[in-house]
Amino acid sequence: MPNRTAVLETAKGTIKFELKETEAPITTKNFIELIEKGFYDGLTFHRVEPGFVIQGGDPKGDGTGGSGKTIKLEVHPSLSHKKGAVGMARSQDPNSASCQFYICIEDAKFLDKNYAVFGQVTEGQDVISKIRKGDKILKATIQ
Repeated sequence: MPNRTAVLETAKGTIKFELKETEAPITTKNFIELIEKGFYDGLTFHRVEPGFVIQGGDPKGDGTGGSGKTIKLEVHPSLSHKKGAVGMARSQDPNSASCQFYICIEDAKFLDKNYAVFGQVTEGQDVISKIRKGDKILKATIQ
């Protein structure tokens, strides 16, 4: 069965990324469940670090919010923080990921083995570079 695709619609364009369901089953299951509940619809990208990452998925909009559930850190040797990688944000506790995610604008391999990569952008990398702090995820779906 092929991996599913997450679709994020923004005012700047659409971002699509393949979910790595075999390599990151816990992380992708959590992300898919949140999308199916409409959790991400209307949330903002609260962090934009040029040349590094865009980050969104925080219901509080300030980097401190969660979904009420955490998942354990899940790393796979074949998944790396290369340009377009999608990963789960977390606090200092490796097992604290919840709902916040980031997309790498450029390679950030120093994050490998410390943060869970669970997707790879397949369409819309140009859109990622246009995202600014406060831009909204209008709608998130799974294909």
